[in-house]
Amino acid sequence: MDVIVAGAGPTGLMLAYELRLAGLDVLAVDRAEGRDTTESRAGGIHARTMEVLDQRGLLDDFLAQGRCLQAGHFSGLRLDFSGFDTRYPFLLSLLQRRIEVLLERHVLELGVPIRWSAEVTSVSQNESGVEVVAGGETIRAKYLVGCDGGRSVVRKQAGIGFTGTDPTMTSLLGDVELAEPPADLRFMTRSDHGDYSVIPFEPGWYRVMVGQYDRVLDRDEPVTLESLRAALIKVAGTDFGMHSPRWLSKFNDSTRLAANYRSGRVFLAGDAAHIHYPAGGQGLNMGVQDAVNLGWKLAAVIRGEAPESLLDTYQTERRPVAERVLENTRAQSALSQPTPQTQALRDILASLIDLGPVNDRLGYMITALDVRYPMTGEHPLVGRRVPDQGLKTADGEVRLFSLLHGGRPVLLSLGGQVGLPDGWADRVEVVEAQCTSDWTIPLIGAVPDVSAVLIRPDGYVAWVGSAGQEGLTNALSTWFGPARG
Repeated sequence: MDVIVAGAGPTGLMLAYELRLAGLDVLAVDRAEGRDTTESRAGGIHARTMEVLDQRGLLDDFLAQGRCLQAGHFSGLRLDFSGFDTRYPFLLSLLQRRIEVLLERHVLELGVPIRWSAEVTSVSQNESGVEVVAGGETIRAKYLVGCDGGRSVVRKQAGIGFTGTDPTMTSLLGDVELAEPPADLRFMTRSDHGDYSVIPFEPGWYRVMVGQYDRVLDRDEPVTLESLRAALIKVAGTDFGMHSPRWLSKFNDSTRLAANYRSGRVFLAGDAAHIHYPAGGQGLNMGVQDAVNLGWKLAAVIRGEAPESLLDTYQTERRPVAERVLENTRAQSALSQPTPQTQALRDILASLIDLGPVNDRLGYMITALDVRYPMTGEHPLVGRRVPDQGLKTADGEVRLFSLLHGGRPVLLSLGGQVGLPDGWADRVEVVEAQCTSDWTIPLIGAVPDVSAVLIRPDGYVAWVGSAGQEGLTNALSTWFGPARG
């Protein structure tokens, strides 16, 4: 066994897909008895995650089931996504349970087994591999990745610290039917006692959320229909005829980050590595992007193509992304407080968001479209996700993202000006093409013409032609291992 993935939620499923696409022997284990089709903590996919799915040829299934909303929010203050520099300038409203069902289908199609009722209870490792006890069975593999949520057993067994800030508020959540629903959408509607949202997710039922800022519930205290009703009446003055709950839960603004994303042969991804106030819908998206960053690196090391030091770049690249999300969700939590001072601050921020640059700065941050990894190279494309250019190839016109469906690195040579040095032909695909659209980057705009780009399997640019042939050789060695005869 190459890799055990603990947790079959969105992060674990995406990682299992990436690893299997790269040809590895993968097993996913989960403590649940089976796929839960009633609970949905998250409810949307942002542009960057849609790009991730698109570059694997998976996105169409998600678009077919979701609803496109050309707006997001920062602590309930509306952000306009419609002008963003991406093929997907919108939020795709789609419940997490549907996201999981679609991802699971693709994972199973690749032949990855998912073992249910298999909670991880013990983890040990040595220089050659890991030994995991899951569901009472001992399983051995070369690596283990904990995608098992905020209370991750894998993280605890690996002895990785998980520090941050304690909760200051509690939000009750219920998927319910309403006899007297409001005539319009209510999203973070504020009062002196908190805020509430009433969102029609699917025909016949609504998601009701009530933010309470005067108390923090114990994490094991159950939510009942009566406690949700009482909280909603206190904040909204009515319960809208609430009845027939499908799911009741709660969340808070507790914020924590793993001290390390790796301990030897054990890695963390998704909520196992970071938890935060679920403002702006960033958590699920960040976890999926964690998985795509880690997957190809693990595969390259296991196949013997790259040195183990490549695995250290997972934390170097992804942990700062989480730090920024934790920072902006803490700010959003503070902006939600039901005080006159906070309302004054919100009014000022709302007027600033009306200015295009402020809207774009916050929106690109929430959608992760502005993420840039620390890589060697001065060109503005280096370290950023490659734009989905239109290309003319010998086989006809294609979109650049279609070149990434197989999860392999690509050297895109524009006009045949750059060739692949000897020693990497078995690992890097070369595509000669001409661009049919301009090169533009979110928040940057148009960038200088490029003669070639080296694209990692996760879609990020590792080298641009202007850096010269020596720069290409260095980039190939850094990301895909030394040249081989």
